[in-house]
Amino acid sequence: MIEVSVKKVDNHFIIRWQLLRVEIPANDIVKVGLDDTYGGDEKEAIRIGIPYGTTDRVVIQTKKQTYILFTSNPSAIMTKLSA
Repeated sequence: MIEVSVKKVDNHFIIRWQLLRVEIPANDIVKVGLDDTYGGDEKEAIRIGIPYGTTDRVVIQTKKQTYILFTSNPSAIMTKLSA
């Protein structure tokens, strides 16, 4: 299984999963947290990754959009997003 990856380049975060590439300006991020629901609370959110029983959900709320990242390594993603 391919894991969701997050990398900071200059003042942007680049999220990659399979062929998807999302670039989020760091100053657009309003809130980062975890979501304990199966599919995420936000109905209009962009979901990245595969939701299954053992994955955690990292929620990135920006000024315009909400992203839910399905990952088995939430602490690494949270650390990168907090930098």
